[in-house]
Amino acid sequence: MNTETNEEGAVVHHEVERVIAAAKDALTDEMVGRLSGAMGDGLSLLDQVNRSGLEKALPTISRMVADGDLERLAQLARVYSSAQDALNDEMVGRLAETVGEGLSLLDRLNRGGAGRLVEMLEHLESTGALERIANTLPALLERLEMVSGLFNCLEEAATESRNKPAAGGIGSLWRIMKDEDTVRSLQFLLSVSKQMQEKCASKHS
Repeated sequence: MNTETNEEGAVVHHEVERVIAAAKDALTDEMVGRLSGAMGDGLSLLDQVNRSGLEKALPTISRMVADGDLERLAQLARVYSSAQDALNDEMVGRLAETVGEGLSLLDRLNRGGAGRLVEMLEHLESTGALERIANTLPALLERLEMVSGLFNCLEEAATESRNKPAAGGIGSLWRIMKDEDTVRSLQFLLSVSKQMQEKCASKHS
């Protein structure tokens, strides 16, 4: 029994020696140099980690990995890198020009009293006047359109009056007075006059 065990041990020892010899034969000087360099770099990296106190950041990094924050940071970095790659010289020049024009505009607004305008708007907002202006603005625009239409009507009436021949005599005047359009026009003018008188009286009372 002991003889068989000794023989098996000798065979195993012989196989181990063969593996070691094969490994020695396979290792060239270049491979040995590269392994030595890799081990040296690894030891240097461990030394730098030790001296920089990076081990204190490991719990935070672990939490970031667990929460997915590290992956989001990596995605943001990829987006930033893609945007940086997409920016050519022309686009950078245009962006710089746009930023310059924006700064110039802000400077002109500052020198032109834009700060005072902002203060006035803030005062109007605090007193409620700005809201009242906003509410009455649509009605004001409608009134302005009515005034513009009135002037257009006056201009057209003046043009028609110049081009239409005038007929004299009491008969012509009588026909004008009997015309329904004339009556409606006079009623309209009387109504306008009455409204204007009432408005003016209410302002002076």
